[in-house]
Amino acid sequence: MSKFEVGKTYSTSDDIISATIAKRTAKTVTLAKAPEGNGQTTFRIAIDYKGAECFNPWGSYSMAPQIAAN
Repeated sequence: MSKFEVGKTYSTSDDIISATIAKRTAKTVTLAKAPEGNGQTTFRIAIDYKGAECFNPWGSYSMAPQIAAN
């Protein structure tokens, strides 16, 4: 299983959004700078179909971009 690591930058599969992980717990990740540019934001970690950790920075809807730790 791929996990998020503090200090690394991850992006969506089509490079729309990139995010640097500032800190993490077992269930959440906090970004160094939110995608909208307004400070730190915390997201709940989910597991995608490949078994990697992921989160949806723009919310959860049918075509929402997803950042995964792979």
